[in-house]
Amino acid sequence: MGAIAAWPELRNFALSLGLPQVEDAVSWGNPNLKAHGKLWCWWSPYVDAAVFKGRIEEREALRAADPATFLHHDHYAKHGLILVAAGRIERDWAEARLRRTWEEMAPKRWLATWKAGQG
Repeated sequence: MGAIAAWPELRNFALSLGLPQVEDAVSWGNPNLKAHGKLWCWWSPYVDAAVFKGRIEEREALRAADPATFLHHDHYAKHGLILVAAGRIERDWAEARLRRTWEEMAPKRWLATWKAGQG
């Protein structure tokens, strides 16, 4: 399987991770996935790219290393969001990013209970 190239593919990939508390949603007229009731990932309506949560410093480091993959759009400049160009979203990177973000977004008490049940 190659790099993820469109929202339906990213959506299916993210849901295939089997993480609880993830649901389809629509915000500002655009489909997205929410985790724990908060925006988790979506496709930008401004540029052909997926949007992942992250930190500004991380985004800038990724953009400096690979500006063809990690894009800039003024709409997202003030937020810790990472835009990854369509067709350049590597599955291993996306999985690690989604899992980390999902865990960071989880309510701590809920996460501790969930992890205890996984062991």
